[in-house]
Order: sequence, then C-alpha cells, then structure tokens
Amino acid sequence: MHIGLASDQDDFGSPARKALRGVAWLREVPRGTLDALSAEAMLHRVPPGSLVFEQAETPSFAQFLLAGSVELLGVRGQAETLIELLQPVDLVIPTAVVTGQPYLMRARVYQEAHLLLISAETFRQAMATDHALCRAILGCLAAQFQRQVRSAKNLRLRSAEERVGCYLLAHFERENRASPVRLPIDKKEIAAQLGIAREAFSRALSGMEKFGIRIVGWRSRTPQPPKRGSRWTLSSTASSQSRHFRRGGLDHRADPLLFAFIVFNAR
Repeated sequence: MHIGLASDQDDFGSPARKALRGVAWLREVPRGTLDALSAEAMLHRVPPGSLVFEQAETPSFAQFLLAGSVELLGVRGQAETLIELLQPVDLVIPTAVVTGQPYLMRARVYQEAHLLLISAETFRQAMATDHALCRAILGCLAAQFQRQVRSAKNLRLRSAEERVGCYLLAHFERENRASPVRLPIDKKEIAAQLGIAREAFSRALSGMEKFGIRIVGWRSRTPQPPKRGSRWTLSSTASSQSRHFRRGGLDHRADPLLFAFIVFNAR
C-alpha cells in the first residue's frame, strides 16, 4: 500500500479537513465521514525532541503524522532503544488506538512534526460505522506489520554487514541514488534500529566501499547503481560474494534487496 499525500488542491474548508482529505490512502472514505472526523480534529506543529506520548500511556487521540518524523522507542527503566523512525504520512501506533490498550512504545519527535489529532473514541466509532474507513485503517496496519516482519527477519537472518548494506540500499531507494545521500539519523540510532553495536555499525560502514558504496562523513555515494528489479549475470567475483551473503540460509534470489547489494559492485 502506498502511503502519501494526495495532490488534490480543492478548497476543503478547515485546515484539519484539508489535511485529512489530502491523505492518499483515505481517498475511498466518504467525505461525510472525513468531515465528521475533522470536526473533532486538531492540527499541531511539534518541535524536535518533544515527547508525543509515553510508553504504557493509554491513547486519548488517533494521531496522523503529516510531515516530519517521529521516533518510536522501546523503554526499560532509564534505557531506550529505537524500534522505528516513523515517516509521513502514517498513523502513530494505531493498534493501541483501535484496541484502547496502552502504548507499547514511547514516541518522540525527531524532525519537526505536523500531527493531526482526532479523539480516540470518535475515531473508533467512525471505524465501527464506516466500512471504507475500517478497510483503510486495516491497510495502514498491514503496511506497518509488514515493516516489522521485515525488520525481524533482518535481525534474525542477516549478518551485521548485510543489515547495514540493505539499510543503505533501502535509503537509496527513497532518495536520488545517483547523488550523495545523507544518513537520516545518527550512527547510534541506526545501529540500535539494526540491532548491532555502534562500533560494529562503524566497521560495517567502512567495509561498504568494496560493494560500491562510499561513505563521506554522513553522506553515502553510489557509482550509478543498477536499477532494482533488473536481471543480472553474476561475474565470478559476484558469485563468490553471493556465497558470502547466503550465511544463515539467506538466498539472494529470494530477496531482491539483498540481491542488489550482492551485485552492486559487480559491473
């Protein structure tokens, strides 16, 4: 499911109504339902470092992230670890809102965030009465679940070097890969997200050049990487690399992202 803002520029009335109608994956929801939700909604601009909600807090609002980014953090005592860096447009932990259960993570603004807040009770009532809205929210939940499954597989099936390479390739997919790309967060947070120590992350970064990824400060550069989904004839060098990256039963043929990583420098 593609999550993004629609390009429709019609006059939607209030800013909250305009923002809600502009969410692409809500386009199939009747305008009457969106208007009723927007009547209960508030728009907030939240500065970096602000706490959105605490772990174990019960949701009072359904929160749409329209711009910026939000860190989702697992917390134990004074320690915290990054679970996901949430990007727009998305719902902030909707499972807790839908079920009325406490949040399992802390949410903190990383880059200035634009949030649309709707009363949790109003949101649940709208889901219960509007089939199209319910389907849209289920689609959002499914997309979030798929991301978490990919993350869990990444942690359990890939080496530290593979995780770092695949993380960088996924980042290149979201940016202009022919140009230098700036890493979105600092090394410590990326390492936590990948489930490795910061020192191991730094070592893996230094070894990326042999696969065609050059790190300069906080920027990554690729030498005109191949298009994702293209067919490749592996050279003997690439074949030996592919054997290296099959550790743990992982086969590049079943994983396009890892396959791109293997052949990245085999040109």
